[in-house]
Amino acid sequence: MLNIFARDSLSRLTNPIGAGLVRLGLSPNAVTLTGTVASAAAALWFFPRGELFVGTVVVAVFLLFDVLDGAMARAGGRASRFGGVLDASCDRLVDGALFGSLVWWSLVVEVDRSRGLGLLICLVSAQVISYVKARAEANGLRADGGLAERAERFLVVLIGTGLHGLGVPYVLDVAVWLLVLLCLITIAQRLATVHRSARTQREMR
Repeated sequence: MLNIFARDSLSRLTNPIGAGLVRLGLSPNAVTLTGTVASAAAALWFFPRGELFVGTVVVAVFLLFDVLDGAMARAGGRASRFGGVLDASCDRLVDGALFGSLVWWSLVVEVDRSRGLGLLICLVSAQVISYVKARAEANGLRADGGLAERAERFLVVLIGTGLHGLGVPYVLDVAVWLLVLLCLITIAQRLATVHRSARTQREMR
């Protein structure tokens, strides 16, 4: 959803920055790897320690690298198949580090089984959402879209963690279970899109 409504506005902001980084001699893949290592390290350091507000701010800053590498690839004409695979692989690592660290914090530190279960469902669902798309595209089918793509997932969970870190009650639990619902709906949406795409291909033969 954010891709539909915010892509043009965000591109107007990130494209000049991406072009500037290319002029400095940086490569999109280097920015991808830097953002991945920094985001994952920040999540694994701050969240298990219960430092949710600081962790949210630091992770959010480094997640911007995920936007800049695409802008750099477009600006420098350096988009490649390997870069796409690297970017997708790094996204999965960051997803795992973010939700995994929150699962650890909830179950081991806070001993909150309900919240931990919700975060575990979010962790698995995020991987499945991405897998459905990758598997479908490998078979020449469409499977994009859905209510909770990666940007929406991060937005919901980081708003929850940030406000929880500031002492706002219940907001993180609401965010987690809302995200569970959105993720499950998104999986169903993508599978339905794959089914329609496969049926359309059969009818065209």
